[in-house]
Amino acid sequence: QVRLVESGGGSVQAGGSLRLSCAASVYVYVTMAWFRQAPGKEREGVAVIDQDGRPMYRDSVRGRFTISRETATNTLYLQMNSLKPEDSAMYYCAAGFVSALSLDPKWYNTWGQGTQVTVSS
Repeated sequence: QVRLVESGGGSVQAGGSLRLSCAASVYVYVTMAWFRQAPGKEREGVAVIDQDGRPMYRDSVRGRFTISRETATNTLYLQMNSLKPEDSAMYYCAAGFVSALSLDPKWYNTWGQGTQVTVSS
């Protein structure tokens, strides 16, 4: 069974940057994605990348966030720049057999434990 472990979260001021990492226990040859969930809100998709490296982003992060994956180390990344207070949330990485790029969490069946991102104004 694949195990996903996130790291890289923290507290930054608005305009700052963070790089999240998600280490997979084995090579994950499926679509992988980053989600986030703020207190009292539903989990939402942030960015997704397929096996061929094609990305897709939610509108609010496009141009600021970059998703990438490194097959040699089984690692998924999320580079977050120009962070805003509304980006504050618990960030999760996930993997799933998704036929098309999707930010809907229902398609992902393997999840990490999450890493907290807090952006202050």
